[in-house]
Amino acid sequence: MNKTYKMIALVGVSSESFEDALQSALAEAAKTVRFLSWFEVVEQRGRIEDGEVVEYQTKIQVGFRVGGAE
Repeated sequence: MNKTYKMIALVGVSSESFEDALQSALAEAAKTVRFLSWFEVVEQRGRIEDGEVVEYQTKIQVGFRVGGAE
C-alpha cells in the first residue's frame, strides 16, 4: 500500500547541549503530532554571551504519516 508523509520544521532549544535541544523538539512535536516516523537534523547553531555558549539550537525536519497508521 502507498504511504504519504508530511514534513514540518522545528527548532529545539537547550542550555545544555545539541542533543537536549533535539530531544526537546521531538518531545514537543509528540504532544500534538500523531504517527511521528523519522527526523533529520538540518542545522545546529548556538548563542554566545561573554565568550560562553549559553544556548544550543537544533533545527530538524520531522516526518509523519498522513492518514493514520496501518
